[in-house]
Amino acid sequence: MVVMEKGDFVRIDYVGKLESGEIFDLTREDVAKKEKIYNEKMKYGPVSVVIGSGFVLPGLEKALEGMKPGDKKTAIIEPADGFGQRKADMVKTVNSKVFGDGNVDPRPGMIVDFSGLKGRVQSVSSGRVTVDFNNPLAGKKLIYDVEMKEKIEKADEQIKSLLEFFGLRASAVTISTDAADIEADVPAEIRKKIAETILGNVKPDGKKLQKVRFAQTFEAKKA
Repeated sequence: MVVMEKGDFVRIDYVGKLESGEIFDLTREDVAKKEKIYNEKMKYGPVSVVIGSGFVLPGLEKALEGMKPGDKKTAIIEPADGFGQRKADMVKTVNSKVFGDGNVDPRPGMIVDFSGLKGRVQSVSSGRVTVDFNNPLAGKKLIYDVEMKEKIEKADEQIKSLLEFFGLRASAVTISTDAADIEADVPAEIRKKIAETILGNVKPDGKKLQKVRFAQTFEAKKA
C-alpha cells in the first residue's frame, strides 16, 4: 500500500474547524450544506497539494505524511504549525482622518485594507482607530478532519493538478525528456510563479524538468 511522504502529489478532502466547532474552511459540499454554510460561488471538491511545498499549513502537511489512500484522520494543529501566534505589534492605532480621506466611516468589526494589508477595526475613539492586522486565526488551535483521496503519480496529471490549485485548467500537457509543454490560459502575472512551482516539484522518472512552455490557443470570432 502506498504511504504518503514529502514531495508527493496528493488529493485531499478536509474540514477545518476551531475548538468551538466553528468551520472556517472546507472542501466538502455535503458538510457545507449540512452546516448551512454552503456558498454557491465556491467550488467544492478534493484539492491537490504537494506535501512539504507549502500548499497547506505546516501542521496539515505533517498530518498528511504517512497516510494511505482512503485513510481518514483528525489532526489537531497548534498555532505554531497553523497561522502563528498573535503579535502585539500587528495591532495599530491610526488617525481617523485616514479613513475620511477614503470616504470610509470606520466601525468596530469592519474589515479594512491598507495597501493590501487587511485588518479588523477593534475600536474607534476620539479620532483614533485601533486596527488588528493579525490573521483572525492567529493564536488559535485548529482541528482538521482530513481524508486522503489519492496519490497523483503521472507527471502530466501532476502538472494539471498544480494548475487546478491556482484555479486554472490545462487542455493538454506534453512531457518530453526535460521539458513540459502546457496548453492553458495562464495569466501573465502568475506565469512565472506557476512555472517555478512545476520546475521545483514535477519529476518525470525521478528527474526534474528543465523547461516549461505555455501555449495559448486563440480562435477566430464567428461571423
